[in-house]
Amino acid sequence: MIQSMTGYGKAVVTYNEKKIHAEIKSLNSKQLDLQTRIAPLYREKEMEIRQRVAAELIRGKVDVCVWIEKDCMVDATPINAALVENYYQQMREIADKTGIPMSADPFYTLLRMPDVLTKTEQEVLSDEEWVAARQALDEALAALVDFRRQEGNALEKKFTEKLDNIAQLMAEIEPYEKNRVEKIRQRITEGLQQIPGVEYDKNRLEQELIYYIEKLDISEEKQRLANHLKYFRETMAEAPGQGKKLGFIAQEMGREINTTGSKSNQAEMQNIVVKMKDELEQIKEQVLNAL
Repeated sequence: MIQSMTGYGKAVVTYNEKKIHAEIKSLNSKQLDLQTRIAPLYREKEMEIRQRVAAELIRGKVDVCVWIEKDCMVDATPINAALVENYYQQMREIADKTGIPMSADPFYTLLRMPDVLTKTEQEVLSDEEWVAARQALDEALAALVDFRRQEGNALEKKFTEKLDNIAQLMAEIEPYEKNRVEKIRQRITEGLQQIPGVEYDKNRLEQELIYYIEKLDISEEKQRLANHLKYFRETMAEAPGQGKKLGFIAQEMGREINTTGSKSNQAEMQNIVVKMKDELEQIKEQVLNAL
């Protein structure tokens, strides 16, 4: 079944006092264009994240964002009380020696002194936390793929409608195709009759008419177009990732329609060809969204 390249997925997993967020967005692209924004704690796992995303999404312009939301009480930077007390004693001693009065709000100064609010411990990623982060990533990927499937179903309905329209329009050409043979013969014969004193070989005229009509015959174009329409439908039913293939089939359909137009020497047939081109153009626009 068809999948769209457009999608969005988000998931949140709680681990201890943290909320691990994973958000993935994808848009159209000729190949996989993967951009990541990952919390520093999970940077060591970036290659694994990229591999998991690439294996699942195949193609598209993909943005992956993984970040951590912590409880503000748990994550508050501790004040180094011993260092504050040491700074305060030094300030009192200097004030006594120099006669410089102490500030009315010494905490304003003390909290800006070096290392008073510095967090010294280094957070290390545990296996348990990575399992939780990976779960968030997988859930976001699953949500995005589900989004892509829904968009793909809409694309398939649109393509089927347009393919049916093209097939119907090609069938509408047939009556004009049959009538034009007699019209060509009649027009040439009448033209010859209007030239005074001209004699012509009717057998040779028939041979020339046959040659002329064969050049305008669109039977092969109709058959090839029917085959392309059938192949497009069959490809839509295959596994996801056939977007480029559908684009190539649409190009081949365009060649047959264009050739039919060049062989159409009646206004009615040319009008139908224009309608077919319009239907095909809408397929080409939408096939760019197919994975």
